[in-house]
Amino acid sequence: MTEEILVSDEQLAEEILTLLSRTPGTVRVLLEDLPPGLLHADEGEGTFSPFSVLGHLIQGEIDDWIPRARWILEHGRERAFPPFDRFAHVERTRGRTLDELLTEFETLRETGLAVLREVVEGEADLDAGGLHPELGEVTLRQLLTTWAVHDLNHIAQIARVVAHRFEDEVGPWKAYLPILHHDR
Repeated sequence: MTEEILVSDEQLAEEILTLLSRTPGTVRVLLEDLPPGLLHADEGEGTFSPFSVLGHLIQGEIDDWIPRARWILEHGRERAFPPFDRFAHVERTRGRTLDELLTEFETLRETGLAVLREVVEGEADLDAGGLHPELGEVTLRQLLTTWAVHDLNHIAQIARVVAHRFEDEVGPWKAYLPILHHDR
């Protein structure tokens, strides 16, 4: 059974590029001037604070999205691409300021978008296949779509983590705030 493609390659590329281009500004607005108690709040051991989310997004720009897209186009299904270390950002961000990281993310994303535009405008086959080290066969279309949804996931995570800092303070209104009902 093959999956039905719901949008054209051109429309998909436009939507992905639009979402990806907005993430750095959205993250900057969410994090800039955030008090340290909110910036470094998390949901428990092994979870990301808003500051860690930013580091993770940066690491993805360096080691994940564009490198994997290139890998798919170069190696196809011949060899699995290298695994992504979801926690590599911890050491990379240690001792760095929020502004440094926001600027680095903006710069890396701009570069990544330029490469992605070249791939899309070069009419790369979005159905080109690759091998994920854990998931098996994937397509370029799935990778690029996942990139955009991954951004949205982490934007929502930032909002959720910040909201949870106020969970005990909202009193009975908690019943009307679905963001506070999310399983951590």
